[in-house]
Amino acid sequence: MDIERKVELVKRAPTQEVITEKELREVFENYSHPKHYIGFEISGMVHLGSGLCTGLKIKDLLEAGVKPTIFLADYHAWINGKLGGDLEKIQKVAKGYFKSAFLSLGLEEGKVEFVLASEIYDKEYWKDVLKISKETTIARMLRCTTIMGRTQKDATDSAAILYPAMQAADIWKLDVQIAHAGMDQRKVHMLSREVSEKLGKRKVVAVHGKLLSGLSGPGRMDAGAVQGEEEKDAAMIAGKMSKSKPDSAIFIHDSEEEITRKVAKAYCPEKAVEGNPVIEMMEYFVMREKGSVLKISRPAKFGGDVEFASAQEAKMEYLQGKLHPMDLKAAVARELGAVLKPSRDYFEKRKEMLVF
Repeated sequence: MDIERKVELVKRAPTQEVITEKELREVFENYSHPKHYIGFEISGMVHLGSGLCTGLKIKDLLEAGVKPTIFLADYHAWINGKLGGDLEKIQKVAKGYFKSAFLSLGLEEGKVEFVLASEIYDKEYWKDVLKISKETTIARMLRCTTIMGRTQKDATDSAAILYPAMQAADIWKLDVQIAHAGMDQRKVHMLSREVSEKLGKRKVVAVHGKLLSGLSGPGRMDAGAVQGEEEKDAAMIAGKMSKSKPDSAIFIHDSEEEITRKVAKAYCPEKAVEGNPVIEMMEYFVMREKGSVLKISRPAKFGGDVEFASAQEAKMEYLQGKLHPMDLKAAVARELGAVLKPSRDYFEKRKEMLVF
């Protein structure tokens, strides 16, 4: 496979940006199988944004010859008070439910490496954490704490200041060429790149995916007005799909009935595609693969049945008001139920994993 095709696979949606594309090409020129990682706090059920988006992108990376790692960030989850701050529970869920969630999405162990953070941390790692901390001001570190899904004002524990330095040091410890995350993690990747240059470490290529919009719609400050940095961070956190707000998220093992219920209630304004979670689900999951078809079933008086051969075609019809939100919702819910069937079947046989 030529380098341009590999770059194209990395950039494929829902990737939103690559920092930098030039450096990514250089990685592929120098490594037949570059190493990648994406890290996750262990903090509850896996939804479309954290699970399916990641699974699809990792399949792109595998096709491009990349060696992916899913990093199970137990200490980070502990610092952030996830699962009641119970480290033993966090580690159990990491190795059990969380790892299984990705296996259920078709990622094969062996092709994808799963690493529990605390099992690889050693004195050299903690030395790197201190090096990064010494090169970073307290103000800069506090600005980075929004990667925890909290605003700067929410980061009250002093341990929160360690969190960005630990995440930057993870990159060095794993010895990867590509760091992958949602757009909400951009600040720490930029910190890592800057500190790497100062300390003579290899600068990682950062791949950032679009944050999937929550089903309840944009956050109250997400109105396009000019805002300060902290307000923009708060709006981003408020508007994304989140496991802490169950009705704002579709979990990968939700029943077909639950998917239909949630999609039916979802924010989906007529003639609007930006920030529309139903449009995003249609584009990123239902019609992502070449040859995908979306069939809309409706009475003749409302235009009759119609099929769309591309997401762009369906979006244009929606923008023009020729496709009604309820018809779109019904079709997306049906197809999404089919996409998630493997995960649903997987956990139907392992129901004990869903209780923690």
